[in-house]
Amino acid sequence: MAPVETPAPINRRRFIAAAAGTLAGGLGMAADAQQPGRTRPADLPVEGRLPPFTGATGWINSAALAPADLRGKVVLVQFWTYTCINWLRAHPYVRAWSKKYQDQGLVVVGVHTPEFPFEGDIDNVRRAARDMQIGYPIAVDSDHAIWRAFDNQYWPAFYIVDALGRIRHHQFGEGGYAQSELVIQRLLEEAGARGIAREAVPVAGRGAEAAADWANLKSLETYVGYEQAENFASPGGAVLGRSRHYTVPPRLPLNHWALSGDWTIEGGLAALDAAEGRISYRFHARDLHLVMGAQARPVRFRVTIDGVPPQADHGSDVDAEGWGTAQEPRLYQLVRQSGAIADRTFEITFLDAGIRAYAFTFG
Repeated sequence: MAPVETPAPINRRRFIAAAAGTLAGGLGMAADAQQPGRTRPADLPVEGRLPPFTGATGWINSAALAPADLRGKVVLVQFWTYTCINWLRAHPYVRAWSKKYQDQGLVVVGVHTPEFPFEGDIDNVRRAARDMQIGYPIAVDSDHAIWRAFDNQYWPAFYIVDALGRIRHHQFGEGGYAQSELVIQRLLEEAGARGIAREAVPVAGRGAEAAADWANLKSLETYVGYEQAENFASPGGAVLGRSRHYTVPPRLPLNHWALSGDWTIEGGLAALDAAEGRISYRFHARDLHLVMGAQARPVRFRVTIDGVPPQADHGSDVDAEGWGTAQEPRLYQLVRQSGAIADRTFEITFLDAGIRAYAFTFG
């Protein structure tokens, strides 16, 4: 099968920058206030028909579904991939909507379309769904067939479908939650549901699912693999496809990063070849995450911020002294700052060989 090209990583980064820029301009998360009049069914244009889920490589939590199986239901189709920080921050809303409205006719269908190769493994998707307590149907879209059928380009993306199988609303990227919930309510009423509670569902994301601190977010998603890496600062640059000893320069400018130790940089990842390898990153954000996983056995690591253990600023995957262990490939939250946000130098040292690092994300 020929590789599928998807522009989503660039678009994900664009959404973060747009939201941060909006806040910097003093407008806040204005997406929830957009188009306030377009919440009645008559105001929602028909954007197309619900495409079939043909091409799914598997299903989780359900037998295979087709548009005919969903006729008479309001359907929220959401595209996701389990390491995407933008989707993770949107998911508490989807989970809450599914719980609140399922008895009144809402069906959520999650389309899991991978960004990284390991996300195409259905066992990894099953584990992520279990860990995140996802009970709604999931179409596993490892070949990007459903992605192409929707002509989708974003993680996350919401498509809200009425009881006649017509797409009536979409939301690309984070935000727009109040608007999306109002659309769900209106389309449920249009389908005959009664007694719908008008108040928005209360949502409080935890860990990596917590809303970003947009006002202090000055670092953007950064890929570690050769094909999309930016601001790599190790002297001599990156070498593709062979092991090399890298060093960290004496000073890292903001949003630059470097490797130390013996690493092999591939197109989409950097793999540590010997113990005591390190990644350093100069960042400005409340939260720092790293998508990574162990190649075989678990890999021990330690995190420092400005050369000292994180203490109260540790993320959910490390302790106060900065210790943690990486095993399954996923997003690891390594920093969650509790005080004032400033430029900081993050370092993660791996005590064992075998780590594969893919991307940094921030919040």
